[in-house]
Amino acid sequence: MNTVLISGASIAGPAAAFWLRRYGFDVTVVEKADALRGGGYPIDIRGTALDVVERMGLMADLRAAHVDTRKITFLHPDGSPIAALRPDTLTRSVGGRDLEVRRGDLAQVLHAAIRDDVEFLFGDTIAALDDHAGGVDVTFSSGIRRTFDLVIGADGLHSGVRALVLGPEEQFHRYLGYYFAGFTLRNDFGLSREGVMWNTPGRAAALYAVGESDAIHGFLNFARPEPPFAAFRDPAAQRDLVAAVFADDGWEIPRLVAAMRTAEDLFFDVVSQIHLPSWSRGRVALIGDAAHAPSFLTGQGSSLALVGAYMLAGELATGADHTGAFTAYEQATRPFVELNQALVTEGDATLFPTTAEALARRDAALRGLVSLPADTGRPEHTALRLPSFATA
Repeated sequence: MNTVLISGASIAGPAAAFWLRRYGFDVTVVEKADALRGGGYPIDIRGTALDVVERMGLMADLRAAHVDTRKITFLHPDGSPIAALRPDTLTRSVGGRDLEVRRGDLAQVLHAAIRDDVEFLFGDTIAALDDHAGGVDVTFSSGIRRTFDLVIGADGLHSGVRALVLGPEEQFHRYLGYYFAGFTLRNDFGLSREGVMWNTPGRAAALYAVGESDAIHGFLNFARPEPPFAAFRDPAAQRDLVAAVFADDGWEIPRLVAAMRTAEDLFFDVVSQIHLPSWSRGRVALIGDAAHAPSFLTGQGSSLALVGAYMLAGELATGADHTGAFTAYEQATRPFVELNQALVTEGDATLFPTTAEALARRDAALRGLVSLPADTGRPEHTALRLPSFATA
């Protein structure tokens, strides 16, 4: 049980590779993109995940990359302000401890920690898996064939590895009622280390300025009763859908739609969770969003990925065999994951109301939050205490 193939080089994959290499495994990471993705929108690292980062010795690097967003301003449909709040008031983060970093910066830090010890195969994917008593025969999309002792799927919400071993995504996909489009555009809005969010019932837009960059992150989010499975692999259909939804809106929406139309980095997806009966089968296991996507509404996707990677690698390093290790990993980690998935349910996105009444209630609540101190964190974020995996 020495060779491990990991699919996905974003967060969960490199984190698992880090720990597996520390425990003496021979690790290969395959990534469909041609190179590591940099930049990207900010993500949060909180609670138990901070303990993982500490044990990796990466806290100083990630503190240096901390975004330090100073305020989020909520706007009426006409663009007038409702309230301006500290981000930690909204997210219930622990001020001064929790981290906010760009997704690409976290990926870069993880990659730098393992690049000399881990084989990376960029621009390729897993096309087929043959799991047998002696290992897993892997056929890559490039035509290369290799055999590994274990395979780990860390390839996200729409995991190809999960589809190969457990079947079509639809049976595990719990849609929460929203689509979103993310992209970058020129920062000529006068924003710095801050965000603004515009809302009308069932639709929302956000601008998020990270640091002093000339670019700004734009988001268009809207409610729909059914997920657009047919549009997942059709960028033109995605752009048309978003443009049609926001066609009659004011404020800066026309500029955002125009930027979305031509953006080279458009990221379109649904707000959904993944719920599986089991996170492994045979010699293949899943981690991160591939196993248990919580949705970005929880703000816990990256934190759960870091914790899950630590737990799986530790169990593999100390378990008698992969079967027992996979079982122990899931038994120890699933309750933590489910607590965090339960932070949001279908149609219950507090920041994205779908009716005028719900929007009025949210706005009143936001005005009441302005004078409150930062929260001390949600208990769900720290519900798992990391074990120490002693190896011989």
